[in-house]
Amino acid sequence: METGVLSKDDDKFLDSVEQANYLFFWERCNPQTGLVRDRYTVRGADKGGVASIAAVGFGLSALCIADERGYLSHSPVRDRVLATLRFFWKKMPNHRGFFYHFADVNTGERQWDSEVSSVDTAILLCGILTCREHFHHEEITELATEIFNRVDWDWLSEDTTLLPHGWMPEIGFLPHRWDGYSELMMMYLLGLGSSSHPLPDEAWNAWKRTTFEYDGLRYIGAFAPLFIHQYSQAWFDFRDKRDHYADYFQNSTIATDVHRRFCLGLGKQFPNYSNDLWGITASDSVHGYVAWGGPPAVGPIDGSVVPAAAGGSLPFLPQACMRVLRTIRDKYGDRAWCRYGFVDAFNPLRNWYDPDVVGIDTGITMVMAENVRTGFIWNTFMKNPEAKRGMERAGFKAYTP
Repeated sequence: METGVLSKDDDKFLDSVEQANYLFFWERCNPQTGLVRDRYTVRGADKGGVASIAAVGFGLSALCIADERGYLSHSPVRDRVLATLRFFWKKMPNHRGFFYHFADVNTGERQWDSEVSSVDTAILLCGILTCREHFHHEEITELATEIFNRVDWDWLSEDTTLLPHGWMPEIGFLPHRWDGYSELMMMYLLGLGSSSHPLPDEAWNAWKRTTFEYDGLRYIGAFAPLFIHQYSQAWFDFRDKRDHYADYFQNSTIATDVHRRFCLGLGKQFPNYSNDLWGITASDSVHGYVAWGGPPAVGPIDGSVVPAAAGGSLPFLPQACMRVLRTIRDKYGDRAWCRYGFVDAFNPLRNWYDPDVVGIDTGITMVMAENVRTGFIWNTFMKNPEAKRGMERAGFKAYTP
């Protein structure tokens, strides 16, 4: 990561972003269950009541940041974490330790016939383990350890080294496998780091690492949105480390720059795209939720901008991403900014501004803003023996780039 790239003004700006972001996870969370809303309508009547377990994982990490920075006093934050872990250990429906993707924010019951999600459970676990290392509280430590050790990676991998996307009581395992580079790294590393139900060694080598080339730059990637290069690196610190295949931090840096160049290349078609304004990743759109990105182009790209694309990539390209976030805040003001930070997406060409914020996009922005400022989430999470063991078993070694 570039050093010395954040000015005092940059740091102050990102602090204002984080202070807005944490409010989402504090206010749009049921304090009895700890379940965090998947999304919230900030402009207009909000009628939702569905939580996502991935948003809880980001939310628990956000609480650690809020506590560390003094955005909230310590006792209420600790008590919220305790309530969350107690609910997830004792009451939250699960199958072999894995949780349903979407749940009722008040009861924890499965919503929308969602799957027991392997990767969303992994995001939740990352938040839980971050809390265990940050708070050093006896009951938090005990509950976090119990929840993590209950996750049965053996069951998920009993007939395959390529983990399935999930399981449903109606049909069993989903047919799709985590078989190529994506946000899967955190999940495989957590499974390798488990002491109760560890994945086999060969699981790390089972998934494909496809090489792409764009504008003379080569990197491992996928036909997928930009967030695949962000999520695992919100918690796992890949800086100055590599396995047999790659330096994944440098790989995400290249992939982010490639995405920036890709957007600039669309400038003739969408004149709002420039060095001041770029970035698309899975998000809302004029026509609903879209998994879009590139290169190569994925989804019906229409000139929309997703703040979490730059926000979640802050550690990789700090100056370029700061430029985008400042442009959004300065040029589009309250149309693209709200109580909880940036709206999920907007399209200035169509004068469309999302009325919603989305938990995981708010979360990746907050966590990566803190990581680029202090490395706090990286430094805290990587104290976990499970994280260290997972990276060791995957063959990661420190090196000088």
